[in-house]
Amino acid sequence: MEVEVKLRLTNAEAHRQVTTLLAPFHIKTHRQENLFFDGAAGELSSRRAVLRVRFFDDDARCVVSLKAKAVLVNGVSRVEEDEEDLDPKIGRDCVAEPGKLGSVESRVLGRVKEEFGVVGEKAYVGLGGFRNLRNVYEWKDLKLEVDETDFGFGTLYEIECESADPEGAKHLLEDFLKENGIEYSYSQVSKFAIFRSGKLP
Repeated sequence: MEVEVKLRLTNAEAHRQVTTLLAPFHIKTHRQENLFFDGAAGELSSRRAVLRVRFFDDDARCVVSLKAKAVLVNGVSRVEEDEEDLDPKIGRDCVAEPGKLGSVESRVLGRVKEEFGVVGEKAYVGLGGFRNLRNVYEWKDLKLEVDETDFGFGTLYEIECESADPEGAKHLLEDFLKENGIEYSYSQVSKFAIFRSGKLP
């Protein structure tokens, strides 16, 4: 179970304020490309599951992940997640031809086959995706990920923080944002849901 605090920053100015204030704690930046897939008959989406292939930093790394039973309440997200690394070239081949996902040797894709019944050469369809620029910070014993997500129809700004104590982490973050006069709100929906809706919330 992945548990994350998710706070939406109101606009580009709020995002700039946060990244400026956190600059001394910056450890890395990732350019991510997120692409999503479903079974041809909607086997995953009909059961609230999401299959994602994520490329990092111009194909330096590729990760396939299966997320299910996501719940997002008061800025805290809980989701069952299973992920593993995939050869970036194989990942790109699957983006070009989604049917190839069915023949990839992978624990995660094996689960999609067994648990969701996505089987056969034409079993998968590509849904498209979005790009994300993620700045990572180590701040007050927390790992913060500050995202600038380009959906094509708009840009979303968000702070994510995975934590075993989400309420404590949320309290620290909210105090930080309030003290610095930075506008924010609790994230209401996942980035995937925003992408599928075709508009910013």
